[in-house]
Amino acid sequence: MANRKSTEISTWITKPTSPSETELFELMAVRCAKIAFLLKERSLQNLSHFLADIPANPETFQLVARFCAGHDLTFSAENVVPLSCLAHYLGMTEAHSKNNLLNKALLFLEHNILPIWNETVKAFQTTENIFDKAIELGLVAVCANSIITKAISDPQLLGDPIKRACFDGSEDEDDDFRPNVKRRLFAIDWPFEDLTALSLRLYEPLICEMVKRGVPLEYVTASLCNYVRKWVLQTPPGADEKVDIRTRNSQREIVEAVERLLPNEMGLVPCNLLFEMLRCTNLLVASSECMDRLELRIGKNLNQATVNDLLTLSQSYARKVQYDVECVRRILTHFYRNYNSSKMSDLIAVAELVEELLAEIASDIDLKTETFTALAEMSKQVSNGCLGSSDGIYKGIDIYLDTHRDLSESEREKVCQVLNIDKMSPKACEHAAKNERLPTRVVLQVLFVTQVQLRNAIMKEIPGSKDGRRLGEEEEEEEEEEAALLGSGEESMRSDMEKISKKLMELERECCVMKTEIEKDCGFRIVKKEKVSLWKEMKRKFGCISSSVTNCNCPGKKKKKVYP
Repeated sequence: MANRKSTEISTWITKPTSPSETELFELMAVRCAKIAFLLKERSLQNLSHFLADIPANPETFQLVARFCAGHDLTFSAENVVPLSCLAHYLGMTEAHSKNNLLNKALLFLEHNILPIWNETVKAFQTTENIFDKAIELGLVAVCANSIITKAISDPQLLGDPIKRACFDGSEDEDDDFRPNVKRRLFAIDWPFEDLTALSLRLYEPLICEMVKRGVPLEYVTASLCNYVRKWVLQTPPGADEKVDIRTRNSQREIVEAVERLLPNEMGLVPCNLLFEMLRCTNLLVASSECMDRLELRIGKNLNQATVNDLLTLSQSYARKVQYDVECVRRILTHFYRNYNSSKMSDLIAVAELVEELLAEIASDIDLKTETFTALAEMSKQVSNGCLGSSDGIYKGIDIYLDTHRDLSESEREKVCQVLNIDKMSPKACEHAAKNERLPTRVVLQVLFVTQVQLRNAIMKEIPGSKDGRRLGEEEEEEEEEEAALLGSGEESMRSDMEKISKKLMELERECCVMKTEIEKDCGFRIVKKEKVSLWKEMKRKFGCISSSVTNCNCPGKKKKKVYP
């Protein structure tokens, strides 16, 4: 690189319109103390090798040479830092010559660049290629301090904060990262230059110093979100197979750095961004520490996630893995382990989220039975603590069986093993009793559970009555009949199903008669069942029970919409 730079500078010197090499060095010696010293010590031939070590590109050297030849220079944010560094390297100080270049460049930087945000960011960006020399001269610190000071006084220079912690579908997703349009139209000094233009080498220490000096975290977070979105998420790894290894390494470094810089406060980072970052860490093979911390961040904010967020993880494996069930399990564990709120709505939101995910992936024709049953079992564990019915799981099973009609009877029974029929609502039971996709054994169980539930309801309303005892005896008889039915052949099962249905209709008529008599005589007596919290049991299943977690009982049961 140095030889190439020396060749380019030598080529410019030997142009017909340029002064000769001897004349050039003599002119530069008047302004440059270092060249004047070398002219006394070395020959012109040896002095030519000096060009290879100059910390500047040919364009900057040409500007310095023109200045030495008596031409006026036009300073700008793009050239003032390189000119200052080269002038310092050549010794172009006031001690060697009056009105020299170094003093002129530094004065221009102080009065024309540092007071303006846009110009300071541009100047700071030029320090990347001459970083060591800019640090030695103090220009990196001067520009960084100017940027931080302005960000403290006006944090909106970093970008508008994320208004919504998670994309809820009500607005365009890009609105989370888009600056305030009204402010851009009517603000005279709108900062068109933002910090996302900086390299990670400059950006990371700048953000760290902003956090230390008290820049509001919501604005720092907005800048970080914009940065990772620009350099990684807009061109996600895997989208272009021709992306070279250098670009992938750079993206991996950016994702890991942004994750380290993100604040730990909940609600500042949108959940969809965290999921996209986690997907990219998988594709870029980022460090396990980065992936673990992202999963922890997602777990703490899981109640704000959507089904699309969870489905994002399935895009990380390029068909090697259909759905990362274990990753979902780890995220759920983080959620319950860090849950310390008394709001039951967060638990319900997560339970419904897993049920929605189950129903969403059930329609995947390539989804393996093992993957579906693993997620269904997880959904069952989550919903047991806060949802009053297993209708959501039944909906997912029904969709899966409808999509995979080639399953055998044993495979369908395996899919239905996770279904808790006792917790299905009457409408769901009614649908299941007529569902031809369900195994015959499951349909029989649904009919039997429906019959038992009806009897229990009658017995609760008429405790200790003769009819209650009679129904209890009939219940025992029917249990024996059910056991026999389950062991008999399919033809016998169908015929006995018709008998059970007829008996069920008779029981319903008896129930109506008894209710009418009770209303006339003594009214209704309702026995309230004590509600037992399953929160502790659910946390134990996910392996996150601890003494510090408050026991949270379900205050009520929420009805879910029944499929279809």
